[in-house]
Amino acid sequence: MAILEIMIMMIIGGLIGWLTNIVAIKLLFRPLYPINIPLINFKIQGLIPKRKEEVAKSIGIVVEEELLSINEIIDKAIEEDDIYKIKIKIMQKINEIVDNKMPSIIPSTVKKMILSYVNDFIAKEGDKTIKELIDEMIDKTIEKVKISEIVEEKINNYEIQKVEEIIIAIAKKELKHIEILGGILGLLIGAIQGILVFFIF
Repeated sequence: MAILEIMIMMIIGGLIGWLTNIVAIKLLFRPLYPINIPLINFKIQGLIPKRKEEVAKSIGIVVEEELLSINEIIDKAIEEDDIYKIKIKIMQKINEIVDNKMPSIIPSTVKKMILSYVNDFIAKEGDKTIKELIDEMIDKTIEKVKISEIVEEKINNYEIQKVEEIIIAIAKKELKHIEILGGILGLLIGAIQGILVFFIF
């Protein structure tokens, strides 16, 4: 009989723990909009909707500082192979200009000397010059583009339901684990209570 009653207490404790965590998770998002309680002049609103701007700012900072930076984006976009291709493209363009745009009165030997000098210069100094230009571009981009501000603005422009969907989609597994953990803790607490009631007191 005592074992049966302990089992019942465990089941009740498990249900309470599980339901409590479900309600706690729901209260992170709900109510979406403030509900005013007239008698005590108190407003109820879900934690995330209430602090949406702070959440957006924090996510933006984390994305920029921990996950993604302008330097990393440009480093990925422009690699050594791309620098080589840029260098070849510059050489081709200069050769085209010398061949087609320079007056025909200039002897071909002079044209060849110019092309040889330019091509040698690009071959030797091209990588360094292009990298310097890329570094300047990175510095200017860092000044103008703030990933944290872009992310913050995007999140703030979302409807709160969309923010809820995104967070749940990202943390669905973890939230489910929290619910289950609540049930397991409830079972343990129910078992401890049952043992204390029937075997100690």
